[in-house]
Amino acid sequence: MMRIATVNVNGVRAAWRKGMEPWLDAAGADIVTLQEVRATDEIAAEVLAGTGYAVHSAEAEAKGRAGVAVLSRMPAAEVRVGIGEEYFARSGRWIESDFRLTDGSSLTVVSAYVHSGEAGTPKQEDKYRFLDRMITRLPELQASADHVLVTGDLNVGHTELDIKNWKANRKKAGFLPEERAYFDRFFGELGYVDVHRRLSGEVPGPYTWWSMRGKAFDNDAGWRIDYQMATPGLAETATAARVDRAAAWGERWSDHAPLVIDYDLPGIAPAG
Repeated sequence: MMRIATVNVNGVRAAWRKGMEPWLDAAGADIVTLQEVRATDEIAAEVLAGTGYAVHSAEAEAKGRAGVAVLSRMPAAEVRVGIGEEYFARSGRWIESDFRLTDGSSLTVVSAYVHSGEAGTPKQEDKYRFLDRMITRLPELQASADHVLVTGDLNVGHTELDIKNWKANRKKAGFLPEERAYFDRFFGELGYVDVHRRLSGEVPGPYTWWSMRGKAFDNDAGWRIDYQMATPGLAETATAARVDRAAAWGERWSDHAPLVIDYDLPGIAPAG
């Protein structure tokens, strides 16, 4: 079994102070992907030193913004930063890590952080530009590895099941028809599988993000915007999924909760 977790940490230093370390110790994940690291590569490595994970990260040029990382029990054989367009090269939103598995097959794991966006603003145009680039990059990855897993905070609820108050959010970024259409393509013509949805079934949520304001967390008025998108063969090996939701509002160390999925895969072979 291989356990892979993904979580938007909302600042790795703050998350570490608030209780991320006990979760990481208990999760037992072989690979953990992080988003919104909000730290330089050097600081991220310092915070995560001693965890037993190799840390590969991509900081954002804008200080205190974005940032993604892949943590793994064995170092990756190869790491690439960026989604293949110079416009996003230093945005801290996409990192790819290649692993060789003990059966000789290859696995590429991506940590992605899609823009939150804001309808009718340049932020939303950047979001569409990034999603356009994903449309190009996903087939390229599928052609270059036996298994591909794109993880992270993709900042879009795909269907009405993914947002508790979807009717009130129909004209807001994160649930716009134009955004959701990209996910129709990801899980349609491009052939990727929404692993969490497949394992959970057609039920509300399970949500992965709740506002820190008001009673959203207590009332489970959340959004399912964190994903593990797998190529079909990899998706078939998925056996269990869970959201590590905090027991109470005061125990949260991020406004997101980790999405943890188990795959029936061999282990990671040593790099080299």
